[in-house]
Amino acid sequence: MSVKFLLRFDDICPTMDWKIWNEVETILVEEGIKPILAVIPDNQDETLHDAEPNRHFWDRVRSWQTRGWTIGLHGYQHRYVTQDPGILGLRHYSEFAGLPLNEQQAKLVQALEIFRREGLRPKVWIAPAHSFDANTIKALASLGIRTISDGFALYPHRDSQGMFWIPQQLGKLRPVPSGVWTLCIHLQDKEYSDLANFRRIVRELRDRTTSLPEVSQAYAQRRKSWLDSAFAAALNSAIRAKHSLRKRRAQLAERRTPPPVVASESK
Repeated sequence: MSVKFLLRFDDICPTMDWKIWNEVETILVEEGIKPILAVIPDNQDETLHDAEPNRHFWDRVRSWQTRGWTIGLHGYQHRYVTQDPGILGLRHYSEFAGLPLNEQQAKLVQALEIFRREGLRPKVWIAPAHSFDANTIKALASLGIRTISDGFALYPHRDSQGMFWIPQQLGKLRPVPSGVWTLCIHLQDKEYSDLANFRRIVRELRDRTTSLPEVSQAYAQRRKSWLDSAFAAALNSAIRAKHSLRKRRAQLAERRTPPPVVASESK
């Protein structure tokens, strides 16, 4: 089977870098790409303030929805309140994982109310930091959201609880085997904020890109296979090893850094 790519843009909020985004959006339109946009309903994450708030933010989001781009529910406020790694175990902080079901459901209700008020119909759940748990899934299902953009597999699949999983495996473009691969993009990443490089990437992928509606139609009834499970275990182990290596390198660098010289007071 052939390789297909989904482009997903995370951390879409009023204070993102609009100078870069406007150029990115132009390229996507010119190349006919229909991405997934992970929109934060009520951004309270101070690290995501790259520009002054766009007063027309929700107008822009509605225009993307009208264009046929997929609007994803990217958490609620993008604030990490627990140290629970959740189902995937990739990050040790979360906005949802580890919280009681009723508390998670209350957050999601508030998030969806913002979207409803703005005339938006989120099609997919995208957890901040890839961190969510079984309670999150229960809450999402109770609120009518049954598609998750996350996890590791070669192809999308529906689980025994009726949730449709679209795997998210890539942060950077690299050679991959057959499958459906979601490329997660943050505007802060130099690889994508370099607009000439971004245009090159999009043109390289153009004939192999797909969209969430196309993926849903093709794989809505597919079940997870043993190959998906084996692939997930291998990729998860590789990512954990990479994170562990980075942490050790950071610790070694910290040990090798000499303490600052403090001038003594003259007597």
